Amino acid sequence: MSAARKISSDAGPAGSLPESPGLPGLGSNRNIIWCGLLFAITVAAYGSALRAGFIWDDDFYVTQNPFLRNLDGLWHIWFSFSPRTQYYPLVLTSFWAEYHVWGLNPLGYHLVNVGLHAVAAILLWRVLVKLGLLGAWLAAAIFAVHPIEVESVAWITERKNVLSAVFYLACTLFYLRFLELREAGAPQGRRFGFYASALLFFIAALLSKTVACSLPMALLLVRWWKQGRLRWNDAAPLMPFFAIGMGLGLTTIWIEKHYIGARGADWSLTAIQRGLIAGRALWFYAGKLAWPVSLSFIYPRWEINPRLWWQWLFPIAALALMAGLWWGQKRLGRGLLAAALFFAITLAPALGFVNVYPMRYSFVADHFQYLAGVGLIAAFAAALTRLPRVVQFAVLAVLGVLTWERGGAYRDVEALWRDTLAKNPDCWIAHNNLGLALETKGEYPDAKREYVIAQRIAPSFPETYNNLGNAAVRERDFETAMMHYRKSIELKPDYAPPLNSLGVLLAMRGQLDEAIDCFRRALRTDPEYARAHNNLGNALKFQGHFDEAIQEYAEAYRFDPDRHAYCVNLGSVSESAGKLSAAVVEYGEALKLAPNDENTLFFLARVEAQTGLKDQAVEHLRRALELRPGFSEAAQLARSLNPAPPTSP
Repeated sequence: MSAARKISSDAGPAGSLPESPGLPGLGSNRNIIWCGLLFAITVAAYGSALRAGFIWDDDFYVTQNPFLRNLDGLWHIWFSFSPRTQYYPLVLTSFWAEYHVWGLNPLGYHLVNVGLHAVAAILLWRVLVKLGLLGAWLAAAIFAVHPIEVESVAWITERKNVLSAVFYLACTLFYLRFLELREAGAPQGRRFGFYASALLFFIAALLSKTVACSLPMALLLVRWWKQGRLRWNDAAPLMPFFAIGMGLGLTTIWIEKHYIGARGADWSLTAIQRGLIAGRALWFYAGKLAWPVSLSFIYPRWEINPRLWWQWLFPIAALALMAGLWWGQKRLGRGLLAAALFFAITLAPALGFVNVYPMRYSFVADHFQYLAGVGLIAAFAAALTRLPRVVQFAVLAVLGVLTWERGGAYRDVEALWRDTLAKNPDCWIAHNNLGLALETKGEYPDAKREYVIAQRIAPSFPETYNNLGNAAVRERDFETAMMHYRKSIELKPDYAPPLNSLGVLLAMRGQLDEAIDCFRRALRTDPEYARAHNNLGNALKFQGHFDEAIQEYAEAYRFDPDRHAYCVNLGSVSESAGKLSAAVVEYGEALKLAPNDENTLFFLARVEAQTGLKDQAVEHLRRALELRPGFSEAAQLARSLNPAPPTSP
């Protein structure tokens, strides 16, 4: 008899624990204790991750996301698409709420991620109990502390996975309860409540991450596993699930292509190549689940070549395994086949059949199999229950230690990229992003060295040329900088950062028309690019297009709500337009926001001097010179207003 068919006699924290009526139904005090233990071991395993900071993409989702700052941002989160964060409004709404509780303290965001993962583990336990699986608690515990899940839990941006998983599993619980009530002949009204709740949880899962679109197929798979056949009344209740999942799934594919940028040479793969990727990825994920060592944030990107015979072995072996499990049902039972099919079905959106942006760097990633591994974990846990309890807890202890160690790689962005390069030394994006991290620390020579390495490894990627251009600007080598920016744009004509930077250099040369064209091209690609809006406003102001400049400053403020910079910009354009009284008001408002900004003091004094407010101008210049003793422009203006100009203390 297969492990999957032994569904009734497991002792301890598994399938035999009593279950109260209703859902999720934790029931007795004993169940609550096992629930608390699941939560505790999850938090313990992720103790190192709780000390982590913000890393890659966390700027788009949290630290530099202007839509977390105010109530208007919620409208944008729910009713518009962003080229930075995809369309996952429930995730961004959770970040919005947290921002208003603890600001940009990363600990709060990590606590929520770990808490959600723990809740997902508890819900998984209850689902497996509901299905009568042997070793249900053990399977949930393995899921909770398995190091393959660290990428989803320790990476704040991957709130998408943990939040979606909570709703996914809650949907499963309510749907299973609906089926129980239907089979028991319960009143339709009572059944409908559970069905409607399941559908709402499914929609919530999709609005957190559309990989949940595979859930209806998984529910059908469960019915087949339990019954050995499928009937129309098994599929009929799931039709709305399939329709909604397909609709939001296709929306995500469209956003990935047209907003996120998953198109071009890196995604130009034939159907045969995609099949080879899928077969290889299945074995890769299963291997990392079984032996979670040398885990990496970015794995090497495979060279897919149908002419290499050995690459065909992966899909052939996967199909052969499925066929063997199908024909071996009488001896092995349906459980192993169901687990393997769940693994493949849940992974399907990330197997290379559709374009997702991370395929640019690698065809696989740990966070892609966050939920997919549950089927194989459950089968392993059922087999593990045959061994002594000390062995089971030893497995959990080893996995927990590995998870703790893996969490350390997410300490900060530099640690993450150095860990990646230790396992994948030819990863150009890791070299490039390590350079950005070093640049932030002011280690410019080391940063430039990383950019050069990245460019040597991947000479056709525009990011490295853009960063080399920025390095040349810091060295005041503007000709070299322009050369790098133009090369970056040549490789990717709609790449906003080098277009913006090239526009700035052209404006410095007085080539305002060309500069404006660059800024506008950047904004066509990324309408949320605040710096490009600001620079376009400056260029329009110099051309005398004051009303258009004000509009661009307003857009810059919308996407980067720095009120001080906005007021300075409005003061500047008012001054250029000769509206000096308005300029005094705007500069004065900016000064209230930043009382010790010497530039604002100087701008205000300059306008005050022109409007006859000599005493106020002298006082503001005195304060500016106290803050910056070598402020030559302020000292010159002060001398023109006062024969005995103020000096710094």
